[in-house]
Amino acid sequence: MKTKKMTLNRNARKNYLTYGLVIAAYAILQTMSTTGAISSSLKGMLVPICAYVVMAISLNLTVGVLGELSLGHAGFMSVGAFTGVTAAMSLQTAVPSPVLRLLIGMITGAVFAAIAGVLIGIPVLRLKGDYLAIVTLAFGEIIKSIINNLYVGVDEHGLQISILTNKLALSDNGKIIINGPMGITTIEKLSTFTAGFLLVMVTLFIVFNLVNSRSGRAIMAIRDNRIAAESVGVNIVKYRLMAFVTSAALAGASGTLFAMNYSTIIANKFDFNTSILVLVFVVLGGLGNMLGSIIAAAALTILPEALRQFADYRMLIYAIVLILVMLVTNNPTLKGYLDIAKQKLVRKKPAAQAAEGGGDNGK
Repeated sequence: MKTKKMTLNRNARKNYLTYGLVIAAYAILQTMSTTGAISSSLKGMLVPICAYVVMAISLNLTVGVLGELSLGHAGFMSVGAFTGVTAAMSLQTAVPSPVLRLLIGMITGAVFAAIAGVLIGIPVLRLKGDYLAIVTLAFGEIIKSIINNLYVGVDEHGLQISILTNKLALSDNGKIIINGPMGITTIEKLSTFTAGFLLVMVTLFIVFNLVNSRSGRAIMAIRDNRIAAESVGVNIVKYRLMAFVTSAALAGASGTLFAMNYSTIIANKFDFNTSILVLVFVVLGGLGNMLGSIIAAAALTILPEALRQFADYRMLIYAIVLILVMLVTNNPTLKGYLDIAKQKLVRKKPAAQAAEGGGDNGK
């Protein structure tokens, strides 16, 4: 019982540390942005960094906590981006507040991505391993193909949808929102760094509360030993679907945030490479380590831009840095040193507390 309580306290401290670091980073960057202490290119990357951080945390829920490899996470981001932007643009007249329209857009994107997660999750989550990875990869490509052949417009009669060819019969006051392979143009940029920060905090809150709940323990039990979990009555499909759909919904909200930071967005932006990039964030930050995913997503989003002056060698340096980090973080010797340092730190704390207690008693 005491060990369980210590574990819960340790997890709580780690969660509070993550919240604190995110808040501190936001306060510092917001101050620097207001005072003009950061470059315009870095300032323009703040919203995409927030979107990628949410993507990394949400994918870590599937890969790190649930223990299933998903290669189609960009598909959920794409669903959220196009449905969320469509909702925000359709309500431009009815809802004049940009903040409210962005909120409605993110909620809409999350809902549609969750629906897509349910539709793909029910048949797919009965698979495991490489089979699940292949099917999720196919899902991402299917979503991209559908959006490339989708035409959506809006006029005073409401939304109109056409597939394969543009057969929209819009009135003179109508406008096309999704224009097939051209994507969405003339997007009103509603996303802000503050909105991105709030979405990151909401994502952390949802994921931490899920992981530390009874459902989260069931999900991790399935990850550790599926047969043992099933033998004690854990509903495998239910809890796997819960983690998968939550992950999809958060990816959908981040897709809306990401898309509404640009004036134009196309389906090819959310391709296989984007899914792999987010997976790199998760692996580099550590499976199940949300703070590591945040740091990895922020660092690897900034790194290519920081290396832009080395145009000819930019991606080569980027790849070398990734390999070196992976070698260092998976080095047994280095891990041993870190474990020894942690043990020494843990031993010093009780000793210091005992010394303080002794000093108080002496007084």
